[in-house]
Amino acid sequence: MNQLLDPEIIEALRSEVHDALPRAVAELTDLVAIPSISFPAFDQSQLVRSAEAIRALATATGVFDEVAVHIAAIPGTSKHGQPAILARRAPAPGRKHVLLYAHHDVQPPGAATLWDSPPFVATERNGRLYGRGAADDKGGVIAHLAALRALRQVLGDDLGGLGVTLFIEGEEEYGSQSFGQFLSDHRDAMAADLIVVADSDNWNAQTPGITVSLRGNVRFTLKVRTLAHALHSGMFGGAVPDAMLATIRLLDSLWDADGAVCVEGLATRDAATPAHTEAALRESAELLPQTQPIGRGELLARIWNQPAITVTGIDYATVDEASNTLHPEVSVVLSARVAPGQDPHEAYAAIQAHLLARAPFGAQLEFSDLDAGLGFLAAEGWATELGRAALAAAFGAEPVDIGVGGSIPFISELAAEFPEAAILVTGVLDPTASPHSPNESLHLGTFEHAILAEALLLAGVAKA
Repeated sequence: MNQLLDPEIIEALRSEVHDALPRAVAELTDLVAIPSISFPAFDQSQLVRSAEAIRALATATGVFDEVAVHIAAIPGTSKHGQPAILARRAPAPGRKHVLLYAHHDVQPPGAATLWDSPPFVATERNGRLYGRGAADDKGGVIAHLAALRALRQVLGDDLGGLGVTLFIEGEEEYGSQSFGQFLSDHRDAMAADLIVVADSDNWNAQTPGITVSLRGNVRFTLKVRTLAHALHSGMFGGAVPDAMLATIRLLDSLWDADGAVCVEGLATRDAATPAHTEAALRESAELLPQTQPIGRGELLARIWNQPAITVTGIDYATVDEASNTLHPEVSVVLSARVAPGQDPHEAYAAIQAHLLARAPFGAQLEFSDLDAGLGFLAAEGWATELGRAALAAAFGAEPVDIGVGGSIPFISELAAEFPEAAILVTGVLDPTASPHSPNESLHLGTFEHAILAEALLLAGVAKA
């Protein structure tokens, strides 16, 4: 066990976290009830409600010297970002400072008919709490607050001299557009020796994970045009290419027969991954019986270390409005996940060159709305060692170093701004949490263990 973890402190915190878990679940239930969706098409006042609720919770911990809601500008525009909560207590002289990150905005719920219970009514079933944001990432928000309350109960009001900044972002699901400006505006308050990002996965509900790599991301809109205007499909079909035909042929060129991305210039990271069976993949992804996995190589390598491209949106005639028409244009949104270590702008250039070289029938291509984010590769050090020890003590199982196929681009911004800070990426999710999907849920056992692990981590940092 790490020498910074005191056995008596471990047991005291374990008892405190367990006894206070009902309070943490009740607070999370209240937060889930606020539909804080950061996408512009939704009611943005709900983000203000959510931020104010978290501000009140942070104030009530009694930990912080100051707690406030801030809104930063989006650089290069006349717009502003979403409300974020920033709370801070200064460290005692010569003691360490920790920055705790999570986000309170959530994904849209999608069709209500796909949910087994209302998405914004947290509902407990079989040891899991269902609701949009329960796992991603309001569970992370409450984990921070519950860990700090437990730490105060055990170590006292001074937290053993530990300095803490709590930063709860309000637009992570919509690209963190004002994050860089927020970081610039509040750099001194956010400077820390250790940054803990509670927005990732565990190996499973009983086994913790430390995220050591994240793929980068590239998202853009592609418009394909073949005609000046719509035409009657009976009068011209068979001789005149419509935009949908060109789009289908063009998009199909992005993948080979196995479903692996085949764009020259997209990198693959060469790194070992734990063994993972197809049966386990089928269970966690809930693949239909006839659906086969795509790609090549080790299953987790395909998700953690190889590129992926997904069509996430399309503008075209709906089924209800379908007519016998050759349509002149189609717009699609392409989302690419980029191997850790590859520059996302380099990846975008490779995808763009691939598409331009293969535009069928002379179709015109337009590219717009680029959003690109760097991946993440963790560095070993004192924080990772302490984090592993805290997770092992809390879960009763050794943590697994994991990669994540998703992206958290702002982590690279934090690393660039605070190059001396250690970064530890953890979370409350397990493989069946279904973030971004219907029936998102939080395993309450994992939740309790994650709170305890963070409290132990903070106690260890306080002793350092």
